[in-house]
Amino acid sequence: MQRYQVLILFLLGLWMLCVERLLAEDPIRDAVVKIQSTQLAPDYQRPWAKSSPTKSGGSGVIVDVDGLHVLTNAHVVRFASQIYVQPNSTTEKYAAEIVAIAPGIDLALLKIKDPEVLAEQSALQLSDELPSTKDTVNVYGFPIGGDDLSVTEGIVSRIEFSRYYFGDSGTRIQVDAALNPGNSGGPAVVEDKIVGLVFSGIRDADNIGYLIPAQEIRMFLRDIADGSYQGKPKLFDRFQVAENEALRNRLSLGKETTGVIITKPYRKEDSYPLKRWDVITKIGPHKIDNQGLVQLRNDLRLRFHYFIPQLVKEGNIELAIVRDGQRIQVQVPVEHKMELLLPRAMYDYPEYAIYGPLVFTTATLEIGQSMTRSSRWLALLANRRSPLISRMMDKPQFPGEQLVIVPTGMFSHPINKGYANPSFQVVSHLNDEPVKNLAHLVELLRDFSGEYVEFTFAGQIETLIFRHAEVVESSEIILEAEGIRHQFSPRLRKIWNAGK
Repeated sequence: MQRYQVLILFLLGLWMLCVERLLAEDPIRDAVVKIQSTQLAPDYQRPWAKSSPTKSGGSGVIVDVDGLHVLTNAHVVRFASQIYVQPNSTTEKYAAEIVAIAPGIDLALLKIKDPEVLAEQSALQLSDELPSTKDTVNVYGFPIGGDDLSVTEGIVSRIEFSRYYFGDSGTRIQVDAALNPGNSGGPAVVEDKIVGLVFSGIRDADNIGYLIPAQEIRMFLRDIADGSYQGKPKLFDRFQVAENEALRNRLSLGKETTGVIITKPYRKEDSYPLKRWDVITKIGPHKIDNQGLVQLRNDLRLRFHYFIPQLVKEGNIELAIVRDGQRIQVQVPVEHKMELLLPRAMYDYPEYAIYGPLVFTTATLEIGQSMTRSSRWLALLANRRSPLISRMMDKPQFPGEQLVIVPTGMFSHPINKGYANPSFQVVSHLNDEPVKNLAHLVELLRDFSGEYVEFTFAGQIETLIFRHAEVVESSEIILEAEGIRHQFSPRLRKIWNAGK
């Protein structure tokens, strides 16, 4: 009996030694890192300040992009003042910095400041193709609930072309692996290759998580190869499906004609190749069905937008269309970014100018949308006919046009007497001069030499008039009282000082 016990202990020890050796030599585990960051998000109502620091944790994976780097999610490191990377099987944390970031597709590439840290590490390879539904994936990362590397298994449930963030879109993979906060940025692996990067889940649902596929990662890495990120080429025309019989009859579409219908071309110029009621039937050689989908393979259909980045040539995409019963081929210019009067605040801190008791900043889409989520503010702005609401999704009417707003109430000072706070109101004129953008407003204030300065706001709101000398005097007093270091954000400070 004693001999059996000795044998069992020996075999157990041998098994543990083998497991330990296998884990030590596992190239996947060694390529996964823990990421910790301190994030200072913007404060859009107090644009001279930043929000309180928050700690964020996530995962990353070592990849070879002209040297070893760490790939992770943008939301793990966005607005980070400090980033630390902790390789697997060590307690050491190493300072890192962002090389490139794409908040829309939620990807970021990091470089560890000490080049020797990853010298002995090996990178994981990206898969060459999309997985299939029912494929088994292993997800690596550092989720909450422990300090060591976690590995969970799941299957690919669905692949679709869908929205990401900030108006961006792309292919995403749904898996049923257990994913939790901290898994973000970790790799999902099939046959030792990355098929996707964890980026999202649904908190109120069990085992529904999403991956950014390797194809999207490759496009991101190709894009940043020149040192800057442009974004994927896109079409911003508005479409609708071609399933309704009355609609099809109105456009004289036979059963053999399938595709999507243009309801609003992105550009109005006569030279733009797409017109209202055009039916797009093919993108390149790929036939589009009446739901706007293209057959990618036997088990997979995706929105036709999937092929745009792959088929672009010299800034154009070839489309087959039906117009007034005629079949024609057109070359349509693609765009990397939608022109919006209210730009998206993705990774930049807001610019600002403080002039006496007033703070000015540029209206962004996020500010406009936050106003519409409040029934009180929505009613107030709509009643005052504010362009912050009426022009929210407009294009600029001229190059450089911005809406300049007052993002917060006026600072307390005697010169405010009798005036209501113009919070979130749009500045239309300064002394009868139309305000084009925030930099233009700073130039107008810098060069003003009259006795009274007059601010006119768009919509039904009172005009503010101050003595110029009193505003200049109050500015220094207010900055000191509020503990604000600078009257202007950096670029605007240069504009202000250029005229002095």
